[in-house]
Amino acid sequence: MKDFLLRCLLAALFLLTWSAAEAQVSTPKYSNEFLNLGVGARALGMGNVQSALAEDATAGYWNPAGLLRLPNKYNVSLMHSELFAGIAKNDFGSFAMPLDSSSALAVSIIRVGVDDIADTRRLQNEYGYIQYDSIRFFSVADYAMLLSYARKSNLIEGLQLGASAKIIYRNVGDFADAYGFGIDAGAQLQRGNWQFGLMAKDITTTFTAWTHNVDELEEAYLQTGNDLPENTTELTLPRVILGVGRSFRFTDDFTAMLATDIDFTFDGKRNVLLKSDPVSVDPHIGLELAYANSVFVRAGLNNIQETQRFDGTTQKHVQPNFGVGIKTGGLNLDLALSRINNGENNAVGSENTSSVIVSLGYSFD
Repeated sequence: MKDFLLRCLLAALFLLTWSAAEAQVSTPKYSNEFLNLGVGARALGMGNVQSALAEDATAGYWNPAGLLRLPNKYNVSLMHSELFAGIAKNDFGSFAMPLDSSSALAVSIIRVGVDDIADTRRLQNEYGYIQYDSIRFFSVADYAMLLSYARKSNLIEGLQLGASAKIIYRNVGDFADAYGFGIDAGAQLQRGNWQFGLMAKDITTTFTAWTHNVDELEEAYLQTGNDLPENTTELTLPRVILGVGRSFRFTDDFTAMLATDIDFTFDGKRNVLLKSDPVSVDPHIGLELAYANSVFVRAGLNNIQETQRFDGTTQKHVQPNFGVGIKTGGLNLDLALSRINNGENNAVGSENTSSVIVSLGYSFD
């Protein structure tokens, strides 16, 4: 089995390397950014703070080392959220289980997509008449499958290590699609009331090879005087996340968790709190209050940015997030509200739109 998996991995790396050699190679900023939106209402309600805290089936995404703290033998997590007033859908599903007392495994699926986009290229026939029945619809969707494995360290007590191999598929109707492959790695360490986390995404520099259907695009591009697109390969540069959290117990039933994550990106200057060409630093913070480990209230701050107003001035903008959760037996129901656009601080438009996230978790023996 190990030999088979190794051969599959080598074959995937060979195909991606060959695709990179045959196409133009670029390292665009925000490459495969759909993988950084976040999953799970608990995490999104806390401002995407999870690298040190993840301990359920979502850990395969946030930090695979957290799979060693799964509550039960079988663990399932599902999430659905709608972005930008329902235009885009973000869905997630995961199954995780311990293999033995020192290792665990998880399989996760992510889809972010916009569906029912109208293709009106053939709306007008050769006689100049409008034919509405000629309209076709397509989807633009990004998919990722994560295969995660975690194991306890034999050298340092309490240290947990994990890794995720991710397979990426991106599709733009019949016009273009892409395949990619990358590896994430993480670690967690607990000392008393303190929890520490380290997550390194795309440590191998993830390859995503794009193929364009030139025959489908040629007529539209020639009519508009644009050059036909060429096959390209995108490289997603590594991202490092450092996390720390501390738990507090006020009474036997009332507890709290305060945590922060700090993201380090290396793909150029970003609109974050600390920005420069070699590295940008994006901190975010989250708080979770719990009663009897059954009822949860959450809040978080992230997306610290500078926005430009109509009068030319700039203003700091912070994205607030809120969430609630209920746990009974092995069932978890979590809701979160994420303010993805604040009209008061945004230079474009004055409407407020929010993203509502619903997630369900179930664990059993």
